[in-house]
Amino acid sequence: MPTTHDPRPNLVFILTDDQRFDALGCAGNPIIQTPHLDALAASGTRFTNAFATTPICAASRASLFTGLYERTHRMTFGTPPLADRFVDMSYPVLLREAGYRTGFSGKFGISVHPGAEDRMFDDFVPMTQPPYFQPGPDGRMRHLTDLEGDAALAFLDTVPAGTPFCLSLSFNAPHADDQDPLQYFWQAECDGLYEEDTIPVPATMTDDIFLAQPDFLRNSESRVRFNWRFDEPEKYQRMVKGYYRMITGIDRVVGRIRQDLDRRGLAENTVIVFMSDNGYFLGERGFADKWYMYEYSLRVPLIVCDPRIHNQPATVDAMALNVDIAATLLDFAGVGPAPLQQGRSLVPLIRGRDAGGFREDFLCEHLFEHPGIPKSEGVRTGRMTYFRWIGQDHDAEELYDHVADFDEIRNLVGDPGCREAKATLLRRMETLLEQCGRARDEALSADRRIPPD
Repeated sequence: MPTTHDPRPNLVFILTDDQRFDALGCAGNPIIQTPHLDALAASGTRFTNAFATTPICAASRASLFTGLYERTHRMTFGTPPLADRFVDMSYPVLLREAGYRTGFSGKFGISVHPGAEDRMFDDFVPMTQPPYFQPGPDGRMRHLTDLEGDAALAFLDTVPAGTPFCLSLSFNAPHADDQDPLQYFWQAECDGLYEEDTIPVPATMTDDIFLAQPDFLRNSESRVRFNWRFDEPEKYQRMVKGYYRMITGIDRVVGRIRQDLDRRGLAENTVIVFMSDNGYFLGERGFADKWYMYEYSLRVPLIVCDPRIHNQPATVDAMALNVDIAATLLDFAGVGPAPLQQGRSLVPLIRGRDAGGFREDFLCEHLFEHPGIPKSEGVRTGRMTYFRWIGQDHDAEELYDHVADFDEIRNLVGDPGCREAKATLLRRMETLLEQCGRARDEALSADRRIPPD
């Protein structure tokens, strides 16, 4: 348990919803304005190859909390709640048991059994959209991003002096309001941003590329939402600028959080981790949203700043995953990894140790049952991505060299020269799937409260 002045670091984990990997100034985007996140990256470590193993918010958030792949925790939209066995190995529960005060503000995004939130958090303030403008405590209509930031700052008021804390701040933004034709909503102070800019249209947003895809993708929910947002040039500009404004609004709240930590004298002992729950299509391939095993859907931003470490690597190219976040937060706190945890701590990489051999591949999957969103599973290495569509034709497979072909236009699955590479990746995927399924069976059989499903 902590002493009066516990030397362990405070932890702040900031999660955004649907923010793609390149929607940051520090990631090379020449248009978007994210000065506070850019400053965080400048004083910390930006992971240039960070991914969500399951590109949908519910499953990804369960993976973030637990350090487990979807195939193990099995929580996504329409499934039973996250098993208590997995809740009890989540980073908030383990940090709380270790003496941390834990708080949550924003989009929780997962389903749990009654009472689970009480085991995870001392202070739990869930907020969801729609709508994005909601009444605050004084009755004034305010943007949800600002209300989530207010709740995060209010949590800091509850932390006794000298007690370490872990604050999880999960923004709903920049997720679109799917119920409103305007889609993207931002704070008034972001009005007018990007008006003079022209957003480049993706090179792959062409009829030829879209029509070359199978019927089940051409008629998928991704195409429905593309037509909501991107099917006309003027609409494309308006929508992407709205998306960027929402991210700039998040950036300003991140600035408020950092300023408040500094005002309280906590900044020098507070580790900040920033990530998104999945990537996002902005018209690539003729798609909107996420869900699929392509780079724009899987790849996310990730920044970690530990002010106690001087000369942190500016960037790290090792593959980092959403399943690594729990292990990383626990490692910062000096808490051992949870049993069965499938992620790895990123702390050694942040401290400048050699990334060689850190990770060679990872399982990527999407198991949500939805008639308009085809399920898929695959494996991604440092160079190749192989995946197959579940429930489609037996030959519905795709193989890409994402180094030579980042946009993944040339499907190599039928290339005779890639036959061996495909076979190797398929065997590796099957091994990973079997390992994740076995881990689930072992976890639930050891927990007598929960019958295996």
